[in-house]
Amino acid sequence: MLDDRVRSLPERPVVGVLHPGAMGAAIGSALKAAASAVIWADKGRSHATAKRAELADLIAVPDVPELTRRADVVVSICPPHAALDVAREVAAAAAGDPPLYVEANAVAPQTVQAVAELFGPENVVDGAVIGPPGWTRGTTTLWLAGRCAPAVAELFAGSPFEARVLGAELGAASALKACYALQSKAIPAAWLALFATARAYGVEEALRSELDRKGSEREMTTMARRAGDRAWRWAGEMDEAAAAFAAAGLPNGFSTAAAEVYRRIAAADADELGSVWGMEG
Repeated sequence: MLDDRVRSLPERPVVGVLHPGAMGAAIGSALKAAASAVIWADKGRSHATAKRAELADLIAVPDVPELTRRADVVVSICPPHAALDVAREVAAAAAGDPPLYVEANAVAPQTVQAVAELFGPENVVDGAVIGPPGWTRGTTTLWLAGRCAPAVAELFAGSPFEARVLGAELGAASALKACYALQSKAIPAAWLALFATARAYGVEEALRSELDRKGSEREMTTMARRAGDRAWRWAGEMDEAAAAFAAAGLPNGFSTAAAEVYRRIAAADADELGSVWGMEG
């Protein structure tokens, strides 16, 4: 018989955010109205992270074990390649008494299942953010899946994040994000590769002239530059999207190629950024 337990939350839970980057700080701020406290783990984080947390009025605690001990809910929002490491750190600190864990990173459904094995599926909510850091209403949606997804959605009621529940099946929100990411992040990578190849063959100016004639040059250039600024993070997201497509039995070369483009850009020195990718170092 399947275990269909749904855990309950305190009326005003303590929420931990790992970690308050640009998106995490916005999520933490959005949760303040419903939480008794929103906390973050200070150890090992940068000055920029601390400043974002301060501006969002989040409360610092010493480290992840202390955050885990205090929190009723933990929201993981970090670079995709670090998602499992963060989950393992929280699970180890929980020592068999886990908080409700919201896996809100851009990861594959298979990664969400691995997180569920650490905490138990009744203690995990699958989340996917689509849109920019939510500081104003109408810009950002938080898709949620899992048994406790409705309870997490309630925490965001009235906030800049429009929380929408997909259902009880873990992995559904992450699958949606993987599909969405193919057009929002793989397509910009294709444009980056297209411009780099044209530059290598000495036909970039002619290519841009053709694109401009069709009215798409400026839009594509802006899209490519925006993608380049986020290459260090988007490589991992494309890896996760590739895993999602492969698990569905579909070609995943779009995502793997995009991941490689972003890895090369993230690792490039100033000379390569300029000569190959047409970016300022």
